[in-house]
Amino acid sequence: MGYSVTYHCPRCETIVELEREGYLADRSVTPYPLEGWTYVDADGEGDVEDADGVRFICGEAGTLRDDDASGCGEPFYLSYVRFENGEEVEPTPESEYVRLSR
Repeated sequence: MGYSVTYHCPRCETIVELEREGYLADRSVTPYPLEGWTYVDADGEGDVEDADGVRFICGEAGTLRDDDASGCGEPFYLSYVRFENGEEVEPTPESEYVRLSR
């Protein structure tokens, strides 16, 4: 049985909605992906139960809780709790590279 679960965009607080199974445990909602996690898009193309999390585009049709909301258009990530060899995996954010100009 699926449940409708809501999340806030970490940038603009727009509320999005996702239909998913109740047994999945949420770890975090962040503006960046976690290193080592695999994500499916919230548009329904991938199976949200088989991935390590879901990638939202804030304001994307089909995920908004309020039809009048517009969102910021930026991606954000729902990450589930993951286990490897019976131990909970501690997340680390993806490395960001900065290009310095000369």
